[in-house]
Amino acid sequence: MKKNILWRLILIGFSVVMAVVFLLPATPVFDKMPQWWKNVMPSQAIVLGLDLRGGLHLVFEVEWDKAVDVTTVRIARRLKEVFEKKKIEAEVKRNGVEFTIVTSAPDLVKSVIDEEFPLLESVFVSGTSDNLVFRLSADDVKRIKTNSVEQAIETIRNRIDEFGVAEPTIHRQGQNEIVIQLPGVKDPKRAIDIINKVALLEFKLLDETSPVAAELPSSIAAGEEEKILEQFSDKIPEDDEILFGVRRVDRQSGTASKRVYLVKKESRLTGDLLTGARVNIDNRFNEPFVSIEFNSQGAVLFEEITGANINKRFAIILDGNVHSAPVIKDRISGGRAQITGNFSMEEAKDLAIVLKTGALQAPIKMLQNVTVGPSLGRDSIEAGKLAGIYGMILVVVFMLVYYKLAGAIADMALVLNILLLLGSLAWLRATLTMPGIAGIILAIGMAVDSNVLMFERMREELKIGKTPRAAVDSGYDKAFFTIVDSHVTTLITAAVLFQFGTGPIKGFAVTLFLGVSINLFTALVGTKVVFDLLNSRKEVKSLSI
Repeated sequence: MKKNILWRLILIGFSVVMAVVFLLPATPVFDKMPQWWKNVMPSQAIVLGLDLRGGLHLVFEVEWDKAVDVTTVRIARRLKEVFEKKKIEAEVKRNGVEFTIVTSAPDLVKSVIDEEFPLLESVFVSGTSDNLVFRLSADDVKRIKTNSVEQAIETIRNRIDEFGVAEPTIHRQGQNEIVIQLPGVKDPKRAIDIINKVALLEFKLLDETSPVAAELPSSIAAGEEEKILEQFSDKIPEDDEILFGVRRVDRQSGTASKRVYLVKKESRLTGDLLTGARVNIDNRFNEPFVSIEFNSQGAVLFEEITGANINKRFAIILDGNVHSAPVIKDRISGGRAQITGNFSMEEAKDLAIVLKTGALQAPIKMLQNVTVGPSLGRDSIEAGKLAGIYGMILVVVFMLVYYKLAGAIADMALVLNILLLLGSLAWLRATLTMPGIAGIILAIGMAVDSNVLMFERMREELKIGKTPRAAVDSGYDKAFFTIVDSHVTTLITAAVLFQFGTGPIKGFAVTLFLGVSINLFTALVGTKVVFDLLNSRKEVKSLSI
């Protein structure tokens, strides 16, 4: 018996010590701890959610129709490349999700499609012998749209992780909306810019042989872009487009200007082949730039493109803005390139973040932008504290009055329950929200519920003449399965809420799940070991219950 009690006491003591260690960063004592302790032990206690800490609440809509357009454009470009490579005379026309191929060799085109595009199983072929029509099925369109939302969520999560926001909440809402909560963010504008940036990186050749290129001004004042596009709209060749450089400000005059470029519409290389992006410092001008690396496929393409276009200018374009247009002086192997543009260090870091995490398959549009002030969080925390304290006092007093010494033991278990619950939240890095505080308050009430069941059983055993030790053992044995059954059903409910709930509901589910789990431990192990200690020292004649 004594050995059994010792192991249970060790287990309870270890749990208490660990809870205190994880909660220590929330107390002034942590500041006085030695540096080695701060380096080894946790440096942050419970993480507060957006409603308690303040921050950003954003809702974005994924424009998934544009994801379908991007996909069909890529398919059309790939079809042209394959036909050129196999020397098949065929004209490809795209109209939405339809592809019309005019050719004098329809059978050959069909075989090439079957061979080169095995993933397009839902495409059907119809039309005349020299006029073939392909169409993406409704299932394909739905899949592309769904993937664009899932990819946007993953990309945004990666960007936020790189940005350094702790404990963000990102989840899907409806069909194509994304809800983002960033607690404690210090620079809302910068965070929004990083999230909202499409980060479509393209490499295109400049068209310097067209007469329009000679007519275009080399640079314009910022704000005159529409004027230039309107002026040259009828002169631009069908395969070309006018793009503008990034906004630059003259340090002496303070005027803002943009370079003007005539580039080929066709993207020779895109950012989806990148494997890395990082910030470096130019030793000549002491200015930051972003160095990028391609994967093996991108490296081969980059080498082929640069080798075939020596002495031509190659524009590096991000989200439709030309960052630089260097002259290709030689074949470039190794799959490395640089993006320059008079960046500040912060701008270069942000650019590296979005390039490293990948481009969005579809643009996103902001629907809601709410900044939650921390004052609301302080008020909520104080209200939650008062509710918890009042609730705990009422429960403690009731148990003391109604169950006397046994009630005091239950109150000790209640304190242990709350300590372990808060320690578990800190250990799991769970985000505490207002509904989470409600879950803690609910756990306070449930913490003594199990003891009430056991105490009533003990009273019944004492009334039929059993000794205090026998009454305690019998009370715990008879109430055991009832307690476990009730707690398991609540745990299942909490698990379902966590799995299918979002935001605040998950916060409530976490505290409810932990509170119920810990309550099982404190009720069946914590209070029982105290009764066993009392009964092990001497023969107890009566039990204060």
